[in-house]
Amino acid sequence: MRAVLIPLQIDLAQPPAGSALYQAGGASMGSSWSARMMLPSGQSGDALGQALQRELDEIVAQMSHWDSDSLLARYNRAPGGSWHALPPQFHDVAEYALQVARDTDGAYDPAGGALVNLWGFGPTGRYDQAGFYAPAAAAIDEVLARRRAHQPRLDPEGRRLYQPGGAILDFSSVAKGYAVDRMAQCLERHGLRHYLVEAGGELRGAGVKPGGDPWWVEIEGVPDAVGDTAAAPVVALHGLAIATSGDYRRYFQHGPRRVTHTLDPRSGYPVANGLASVTVLAPTCMAADALSTALTVLGPEEGLAYADARGIAARFLLRRPGALLETTSAAWRALLQ
Repeated sequence: MRAVLIPLQIDLAQPPAGSALYQAGGASMGSSWSARMMLPSGQSGDALGQALQRELDEIVAQMSHWDSDSLLARYNRAPGGSWHALPPQFHDVAEYALQVARDTDGAYDPAGGALVNLWGFGPTGRYDQAGFYAPAAAAIDEVLARRRAHQPRLDPEGRRLYQPGGAILDFSSVAKGYAVDRMAQCLERHGLRHYLVEAGGELRGAGVKPGGDPWWVEIEGVPDAVGDTAAAPVVALHGLAIATSGDYRRYFQHGPRRVTHTLDPRSGYPVANGLASVTVLAPTCMAADALSTALTVLGPEEGLAYADARGIAARFLLRRPGALLETTSAAWRALLQ
């Protein structure tokens, strides 16, 4: 029987009379984005679609680690001892990501860009390009030592970030979720309260769709050892956001081992705790995005304890011989109907 998750708090307000479903979409962050919204009569859907694209373009301009001219890339190249003024979007992401890093004792690290690059998951020297080799232990130790000695420092009051020299930021596990939140905020600034927005598979919803039903979303399925995907739970994204971190997206084989793109910043190596995926439901997509990665690194036991201690709705799928074992947090089970 398929599991169904419903938010604990439901707003019974309906779209304004005469509203019609409008869909917009485009490309951003190396993937696609989409928005479904209940558009009041007389409001321009095309103008809203353009506004959403501008929001996403601004996130890319600030936080892309693929664009050498982005603010993030310029920070990473900056000399030691320099302070960098931050626009509101970059500041919000940096502040939240650094807080998660502190809360998880380094299991999550937005300044782990050098490690990401070393393992071939960055913009250059990639694992899927000719000439790539998995790094040697000495190279990993060198990167870890350099990162420990060169940590960025945020000045929240001055909204600026210190570059100690050699700090390499990578917001790939948080910026996409934040971009989804910015899409939602953009629609709400224009008076829309009923929508489902998505970027790269991460989603956030509010209100209801035509007919008064919530925005039903199937949780991303995980292929098992033979490539089959079992029926996944469905969730009503009504005031909720969702993100999944999985070992089946970007990886390469290193001998018998699957080397996943999720790295443990504490050890310097890809996670090898058997987790196939972690899905998080949260009020914001930025939180769901970052926490799904953090819980993956923490692992099925420590991650579950972390989620339960903080009321995080999380679903863990653990690979076992011939099967996927599901474990869920108390906050997740509270949403089950």
